[in-house]
Amino acid sequence: MIDMKTKSQKQKELKQGQELYEKSNALVLVDCSKVKTVDLRNLRQELKKGGNPLLVIKKRLLGLILKEKGIEFDSREFKTSVGTVFVSNLENAASSIYKFFKGLETDKKIDVKAGEKILGGYDLKEKSAIDAARIVFIGQLPPREILLAQLLGMIAAPIKSLLYILDQKAKKVGKIIE
Repeated sequence: MIDMKTKSQKQKELKQGQELYEKSNALVLVDCSKVKTVDLRNLRQELKKGGNPLLVIKKRLLGLILKEKGIEFDSREFKTSVGTVFVSNLENAASSIYKFFKGLETDKKIDVKAGEKILGGYDLKEKSAIDAARIVFIGQLPPREILLAQLLGMIAAPIKSLLYILDQKAKKVGKIIE
């Protein structure tokens, strides 16, 4: 049996959603169906560490919050229950969400791909939609530190090669002089 929320519970949920909206830069929508409560709690904790709270809110109430802020939202395009991640840093949140669903996928806890559980999102500053493929792409990127190390390696590689060539030439010239 599905528990129906009272008007006061809905008002409280709406107020909580409005407060989270004000603190956020973006929203990421995820499919919460077929995800165990324990796993959902783990996702909540992981996201909360990064300052990106997850709120499972009724689609109609989410639509009211977004409509109030001038963002078009059609709740009918989503067939399942939607979890809304109120994002302060999209890169960190997308990475955590993608890794979480990828982990469930590899553990065979759910029978769908990680990319299918990420439904899309909204950039609240630009008031534009973000498609699910872009969020998955951002989620698959390595952390910032690794990207910087890779960039540094790419910049240093030609210099390293030049030094190696100069060293070999110096050794060759040294043998000729002797």
